[in-house]
Amino acid sequence: MMKKEMIAMLLAGGQGSRLGVLTEKVAKPAVAFGGKYRIIDFPLSNCINSGIDTVGVLTQYQPLRLNTHIGIGIPWDLDRNEGGVTVLPPYEKSSNSEWYTGTANAIYQNLEYMEQYHPEYVLILSGDHIYKMDYEVMLDFHKANKADVTIACMPVPMEEASRFGIMVTDDNGRIREFEEKPEHPSSNLASMGIYIFTWKALKEALVALRDQNGCDFGKHILPYCKEKGERLFAYEYNGYWKDVGTLGSYWEANMELIDIIPEFNLYEEFWRIYTKGDIIPPQYISADAVINRCLIGEGAEIYGEVHNSVIGPNVIIGKGSVIRDSIIMRNTSVGENVTMDKAIVAEDVVIGNGVTMGFGEEVPNVEKPAVYAFGIAVVGERSVIPDHVRIGKNTAISGITTPEDYPDGVLAGGQVITAKDGETA
Repeated sequence: MMKKEMIAMLLAGGQGSRLGVLTEKVAKPAVAFGGKYRIIDFPLSNCINSGIDTVGVLTQYQPLRLNTHIGIGIPWDLDRNEGGVTVLPPYEKSSNSEWYTGTANAIYQNLEYMEQYHPEYVLILSGDHIYKMDYEVMLDFHKANKADVTIACMPVPMEEASRFGIMVTDDNGRIREFEEKPEHPSSNLASMGIYIFTWKALKEALVALRDQNGCDFGKHILPYCKEKGERLFAYEYNGYWKDVGTLGSYWEANMELIDIIPEFNLYEEFWRIYTKGDIIPPQYISADAVINRCLIGEGAEIYGEVHNSVIGPNVIIGKGSVIRDSIIMRNTSVGENVTMDKAIVAEDVVIGNGVTMGFGEEVPNVEKPAVYAFGIAVVGERSVIPDHVRIGKNTAISGITTPEDYPDGVLAGGQVITAKDGETA
C-alpha cells in the first residue's frame, strides 16, 4: 500500500439533537446548508483544497443520506484507487457488534484502516462545522514545533470561554493545561475539535485507552498525551468558523450567506466548495415573482415573493405566497398565498395553500424550550401541512399532519405536532 504523509479521519456520526426535527431522519453532517450544499461538504472540500486525498468518514447515526451524498467521492475528486474517501460505519465484529461510544473510540475501531496507509500524521476532524481552513498550514506548524499533537484553537470572547474546552499555553504556543468548560477561564483559546497527531502518539494513546468507556479526545486522549510529557501545541486559527449546532446558529449562518459581501464566501476561485451536483433544470422565476437578497437553488420555481431567504434546489413557491427570513430545503413545495416569517423547512415537505407560519408572540416551546427557540418555526422532512392553518413561533412540526391536528386551525406558539410519518420514497 502506498505511504501517505497525512490522512484525515472525519467524525460524521453525530445526531445533532439540538437541531430538533431537522436531524430526526438524517445525521447532522448531511443536513442541507446554503441551498445546494450539505454541512459535510465544507470539511471535505477543505481536505481536497489542502492536498489531502485520503479521508475516512466515520458514520453512525442515520448514515444513508451521507453515504449517498458522498458516494465514491467524485465531486471532491476523492475517487482514487489509492486512498480517496471511504465511509466507515461501525461494523459487526466477530465477538460482538460494537457501536462507536466516543470520538476516540470510533477512531480506535478503525486502526486497521489507518494502518494500511502508514501515515506520518493523522488529522482528526468533525463533520459539522462550516469553515475554510488550509490544514497544510497547520501541519507545517505541527512539524516546526516537533509536536506530538497540535490542536486548532480559536480566540473566543472571554465571557463565552466557559462554553468551550480552553487551552492555556506558554509563549511558544505549547499547551500547559486544559480547562474543560471552566467557570473562570484563564485563557480565551477554545479548541475547535480539529487535531493533528503524529501517528505514533495517536496509535499509542488509542491502544492504551481502548477500554476506557466512551473514550473521547478532549476528555481522555489529550490529557493522556500531556501526562506522558508529549509535546502539545495550540495552532491559532482566525478565519470564519461556525458551529451550526443550534437552530439559531444554523439559521444565522445561512442568512449570512445572503449578505452583499458575505463574511463566508462560497464563490472564491481558489478555495472552492464542492458538492454532489444533481442534473436539474435551471430555476424558473415567473413574471409576477418578486425576489430580493436570496440564494435560490437550481430547478426552483418561484411564483410568489421571496425576501432575505435561502431556497434550495427544486423548491416550488406558489402564487401570492410571501416568504421572509426563511430557509426552505430541496424538493419542498409551498402552496399559494402562504405567508412565512422566519421558518426553517426541511427537504421534501408539502405546505398547503393559505398557510401562515411564524405569526404572533414568542413563547417558550413546551417540549424542548432550548431547542425550538430563536423565534423560528421548524418543519421536519417529508412533513405535510394542510391548507389554511396558522402556525406560531418556536414551534415544530413533524410528519403528515391533518386539519384535526390543529385546534381551530391553529398551532399556537411554542407547541409541537408529531404525526405519523409518510411513506419513505
